[in-house]
Amino acid sequence: MVTTILEATGLCKSFGARQVLHDASMSVNEGETVVIIGPSGSGKTTFLRCLNWLEAPDTGRISLRGESIGRDAQGRARPEAELSRQRSRIGFVFQRFNLFAHLSALENVAMGPRRVLGLTPAEARESAREELARVHLQDHLDKRPSQLSGGQQQRVAIARALAMRPELILFDEPTSALDPELVTEVVDVMRELAQAGMTMVAVTHEMRFARSTADRVVFMDGGAVVEQGSPSQIFDAPEMERTRRFLAHLHE
Repeated sequence: MVTTILEATGLCKSFGARQVLHDASMSVNEGETVVIIGPSGSGKTTFLRCLNWLEAPDTGRISLRGESIGRDAQGRARPEAELSRQRSRIGFVFQRFNLFAHLSALENVAMGPRRVLGLTPAEARESAREELARVHLQDHLDKRPSQLSGGQQQRVAIARALAMRPELILFDEPTSALDPELVTEVVDVMRELAQAGMTMVAVTHEMRFARSTADRVVFMDGGAVVEQGSPSQIFDAPEMERTRRFLAHLHE
């Protein structure tokens, strides 16, 4: 039986006079890997940030397992403490790693579980060790971000998201700040998480990852979801002219 974890319906978002999202809708099923592709400026990152209310959409509704995110059923803004609780159920991995420079990898990962989940320091550190091992950094626990490569820093950021025991993780172009030779190590970890059944939504330009790992590919343009389907459907037989133009441009 398919279980829908996250559902976004009719999201619109403007910054001043510029409308970035136009009635964007998408659902995410448990255990599914959804990859969002599209040209720069198409609203992908804004859409992703709205999904866990890092940006509040002007209109539309987002629900996590049926619970309305950000606003209650009557449209009233949720108190900040309640919003923080909701956000903690949705991991987020940013383009930039956002690690604390003065803390070790282990301390960066252990902080959230201790402060938000209420784990004891010993429990939080053990959880951090497990998640850092999961992203193949068990030999780098005591290193600070400045002692790690960009790919290693991003894997610490992924471990930090995992340690919060989220119901799904959102990835916002997690390889865009990396040198090309470091991209593979991050993509490989994401692929391993997908194979392990982690529910994920990723905005990325890594088309090989989208084709090989996604259960569903969503093409956005002009702030709207233009087309979505299996990787073979989107890459090999897109229905919409806008999708075909975008994919043709990639091969030029």
